[in-house]
Amino acid sequence: MSNNRNYEHLSREISERIRYDREHGTRPNFAADGSKALRRDMSSDKESAWRPAYLRDVDKILHSPYYNRYTDKTQVFSFYKNDDITRRALHVQLVSRTARTLGAVLGLNTDLIEAIALGHDIGHTPFGHAGERYISEVYHAETGRYFNHNVHSVRVLDGIFDHNITLDTLDGIIGHNGEFEMDEYRPAFLEGFKAFDEMVESCYVDESNIIKIIPSTLEGCVVRVSDIIAYLGKDRQDAERAGLIDSSHDIGDAGIGTINSDIMNNLMVNIIENSYGKPYIKLDEEHYQSMSKAKRDNYAQIYKKDNVASVLDETVRPMMHKMYYQLLNDLKAGKKSSPIYKHHVDFVLNNHYAHSMPYMETEPNQIVVDYIASMTDDYCTELYKFLFPSSNVDIKYHGYFEDLEAPKI
Repeated sequence: MSNNRNYEHLSREISERIRYDREHGTRPNFAADGSKALRRDMSSDKESAWRPAYLRDVDKILHSPYYNRYTDKTQVFSFYKNDDITRRALHVQLVSRTARTLGAVLGLNTDLIEAIALGHDIGHTPFGHAGERYISEVYHAETGRYFNHNVHSVRVLDGIFDHNITLDTLDGIIGHNGEFEMDEYRPAFLEGFKAFDEMVESCYVDESNIIKIIPSTLEGCVVRVSDIIAYLGKDRQDAERAGLIDSSHDIGDAGIGTINSDIMNNLMVNIIENSYGKPYIKLDEEHYQSMSKAKRDNYAQIYKKDNVASVLDETVRPMMHKMYYQLLNDLKAGKKSSPIYKHHVDFVLNNHYAHSMPYMETEPNQIVVDYIASMTDDYCTELYKFLFPSSNVDIKYHGYFEDLEAPKI
């Protein structure tokens, strides 16, 4: 194993500069100032000596009604009963830890980083990006609008539940875009909530707009690149544990290592090397190209493998589409015994919904999307069985013991 390691270290110059700045209090400070943070309701949630603005956002997100649901949502690999394969709950923790480590060194606001990281996927669907795609298909067919988990994460924290989250946190969440890597991240100016709301709406009507969004803070930029760092090597590790590849080494070394610890270390070291003391986040050309290639390799050899994609298309897609229309019909018919009322509308209304606009005045397709996106994987499959008990669509899980021979009794 040791012969295959590719573990980089900070240069002596940067290491000594960081130590000097820490000792002498001269570390560059590019941190977002929480005392200037904007909220929709500026009369509440004011900073206190022990709970500054962005820390309040962290607490609000952690206690949000949907935060628990991270635990049983697919990160990449669905249909595996395997506690060692990453679920979305662990992914957001890894993003948070990676980004906080970078942010602490670079002199950024780690509370804002944590808030963005913990909230960035709270609007994600069951069954990962496949589930996201299936919801968007049917939602667009009915309304001409698109679903995107970045945007829906904002809706969860700023629309379904009125948490009065700061603009900086919401902006970092919608701009996290972990699928679109860049070699340099420079914050983009955002004037206020009016401009933010226009940006959010533009993503509903044109799905390509999501890739144009750049966070308005360095903290948001750090979370964006950390999202990639957190999953790039971890997905290889998980693919090996799921038996989809024999070894993470088999995917190939794009120049930043093949195992998770090496990939994370090398990208983080390079970011610090090229970003310390600067008002932007940067990878050098070699590491940026290596990150891009490693990501392409993951897509080719893991994410888009025929047996992985086809199973989802043949099972989850028809399940979600059929559920969507059943729930929409129940909602329009006012069928109060339906799960969309019992398990969703009632739940939302009982969890501090923003009463400035009654939830039932929301467009019906949006309510259905809110419900399906909130589901965990297991809940989604259980609901389908409940609604359509005679359906022949069935999901087969890879069990814990399928690689073992059953004992003979």
